[in-house]
Amino acid sequence: MTDTDPKAGQAASPSELGTPPRRQSGPARSVERPGGVGRAAEFAPNLSQSLSSGLAGEPDHLGDPVTTVSVWNIANALTLLRLVLVPFFALTLWHLHGQSTLWRLIACAIFVVASLTDRIDGDLARKHGLITEFGKLADPIADKALIGTALIGLSVVAGLSWWVTGLILLREVGVTLLRFWVIRHGVIPASRGGKVKTTVQALAIGLLVLPLSGGWRGLADVVMALALVLTLLTGVDYVFRAIRLRSADRLAVRPVSSGPQ
Repeated sequence: MTDTDPKAGQAASPSELGTPPRRQSGPARSVERPGGVGRAAEFAPNLSQSLSSGLAGEPDHLGDPVTTVSVWNIANALTLLRLVLVPFFALTLWHLHGQSTLWRLIACAIFVVASLTDRIDGDLARKHGLITEFGKLADPIADKALIGTALIGLSVVAGLSWWVTGLILLREVGVTLLRFWVIRHGVIPASRGGKVKTTVQALAIGLLVLPLSGGWRGLADVVMALALVLTLLTGVDYVFRAIRLRSADRLAVRPVSSGPQ
């Protein structure tokens, strides 16, 4: 009695013969899933997003739609209001050569409102995403116009020394030019000293606009002297920070040499 192979008499499978299995001829059957076309439509953008995510698994934000902000927003409206208030402030301050108590009080009120818009428009723009190219250009122009008009007016009608006005205006114009000089390298954030300078400067101007005399006028002069010191110190600090920012950016983009070829 001979041993028999249990597989004897059975046809060898294609895999055993070393040949790939044949595919069934005829039209391929498609399996219809629930949702049909709707599911495919949802799958397409997900696939596109997955491909754009790369191996890191993080979305590519370069493909995100650009969000545009209308120039006509509340932040820019406040900036324009500040510009409009500048000539009215000048007229009320210089009216009757600055000798009218009533008109000096009106001028002070206009200056306070204009100064408040300077603070509010920046906060609104940053908080609600209302930053525009127009606002970045118009805001410093409005600030310098208001401060410059106030200082020149005070030198004319209130006895503020012209050299004080000249130094402050030189610093303000110089910082504005520096800002444009380094703007393509980055943005220099406002320092704490700069914010204190702005507050003290506005307080000093407001006190000098008021028709004060005696000890109150002496207090106004002291505050203006403090504002002048802060203005010069923060101006020097801004110059050094602008130079460091520009130098750091140029070093960052400098190509690394691979040595002689």
